[in-house]
Amino acid sequence: MRIAILKRDKCQSRKCEYECIKYCPMVRTGVETIILGKDGKPVISEDLCEGCGICVKKCPFAAISIIGLPEELKGEETHRYGENGFVLYGMPIPKAGKITGMLGENGIGKSTAIKILSGLQVPNLGKVDFEVEAKASWNAIIKKYAGSELQNYFDTLAKGKIKVAYKPQYIDAIPDFFDGKVHELLESTDETGEAKQLLRVFELEEAREKDIKELSGGELQRVAVIGCMIRDVDFYFFDEVTPYLDIYQRMQVAKGIKDVLKDKAVVVVEHDLAILDMLADYVHLLYGEPGGYGVVTMPKSTNRGINEYLSGFLHAENVRIRDEAIGFTAHPPREKHEARGVFIEYDGFEKKYGGVGFVLDVKPGSIEKGEVLGTVGRNAIGKSTFVKVLVGETEPVTGKIAFDVKASYKPQYIKGELDMRVKDLIYSLTISEADVIDVLDPLRILEVEERSIKELSGGELQNVAIAACLCQDASLYMLDEPSAHLDAEQKVRLIKAVRRYAERRGVSMLIVDHDIYLIDLLSDRLMVFDGEPGVRGEIKGCFGMREGMNLFLKDLGVTFRRDESTLRPRINKIGSAKDREQKKRGKYYYL
Repeated sequence: MRIAILKRDKCQSRKCEYECIKYCPMVRTGVETIILGKDGKPVISEDLCEGCGICVKKCPFAAISIIGLPEELKGEETHRYGENGFVLYGMPIPKAGKITGMLGENGIGKSTAIKILSGLQVPNLGKVDFEVEAKASWNAIIKKYAGSELQNYFDTLAKGKIKVAYKPQYIDAIPDFFDGKVHELLESTDETGEAKQLLRVFELEEAREKDIKELSGGELQRVAVIGCMIRDVDFYFFDEVTPYLDIYQRMQVAKGIKDVLKDKAVVVVEHDLAILDMLADYVHLLYGEPGGYGVVTMPKSTNRGINEYLSGFLHAENVRIRDEAIGFTAHPPREKHEARGVFIEYDGFEKKYGGVGFVLDVKPGSIEKGEVLGTVGRNAIGKSTFVKVLVGETEPVTGKIAFDVKASYKPQYIKGELDMRVKDLIYSLTISEADVIDVLDPLRILEVEERSIKELSGGELQNVAIAACLCQDASLYMLDEPSAHLDAEQKVRLIKAVRRYAERRGVSMLIVDHDIYLIDLLSDRLMVFDGEPGVRGEIKGCFGMREGMNLFLKDLGVTFRRDESTLRPRINKIGSAKDREQKKRGKYYYL
């Protein structure tokens, strides 16, 4: 089976000579395999296309994909976004009393599946001319899923007998639809009486009187999660719960969902594998080609699903989704830290904001040669401030930074406001062949190089910012929250790229992040921050991975174990026999 995909955002038909039509062998023989649509963009007939791939190679904007799919997917389309648009195959199955996880790349259909299940979108079963009444549409959908668990679900949904609550992926739009204070928003939607309790559990009591428009990203995310949780409905859908949250807040949200919604049917899309592992009872994996097609697997146990995702091979489907497995054998934990020699030393310093504002107190320390120093701690506790002082962006009140080292810095918050092509930005730097191999290829920068920076998605913009940082000539690289807005697959590529870059070039790196898998895989040592968010911060010290993670996880209140088959880190279920045993022995970071 063959599908043809035209990525309309990439297609710039006014700037080309319609090479796709001009060079198509079938068109040359008089067969209208590719014609111009009403909008001036090409329309490719999948029935007539022979799959030669010439249009794919000739398109100057890489806007066309001709994809061969297994014959068994024929007739299994759930939804298609227009002619030559993205196709979703299959659907996840929500179950009462269970938390269903969904794991896959961005642009592969996770949000589409959630919108269909929540009734926000009626699937067209791949028929783009499915312009009939909604009732007739639902009849066709119910018939398609006859004999499966989804038949009854869609039948009840079509009749309006299912109540759902939906937490969208993009929370930035919430202030555009609600004008008022946090407590007013939550009181207007509280159907369970849990709002006040959840504000306390999620440490949002001080934000209760804030205007929605004044909230930080982390506060708005937690308010959105609470707003979904306090609805009295049959099914709860959460499209990403960890963006903007530190690891402590992620744990709070995961525990809150499990405790409050334990008897409900919950579906969660999440890219933080540690949180998904802790939260979900089972998972559906989604594989395919972002922007092209996505296939939803049958449900798998959470452990097996994540293991298969990391291995890159789905056994039941007999499908390889990645060339290389992600290995956890050689890197962490390091039983004994090997000193590499001091690269830079910094004096103790103090940084204050305002007369009685936040204070960061830093004791003298050092970064070693060729190491990746992971940095962990709560939000608003001084991690980014520490990096800004080291890189010279801000001056300390007392003490000084006195080392002559060329540093390259990727800030925490990045803005995509430049009206210039990605290519022009990247190649304004001194790019070597090694940069292309080590940075641009694994981060897939070449795929977006013709696009304007201001048109990039959050994940694409993050990758471009990381690439711009690494492609600069420096001996110290500082990446502040590089995993923000990245999906699980992008994080996998980031880990490989950064680790390979550090090892091949012998440079030192400082990584600040809240994804505990990423920190565990990348770091040689760990810098642990402590204090009171927004009030004071201090560095407990730089530790070997075992000591540092043990200290950090103890404060977090969770324990890690190794998966028996893959050796990947796993969070023990809180209160389980393994969790109690490790806490009793004081070994929070593996036995």
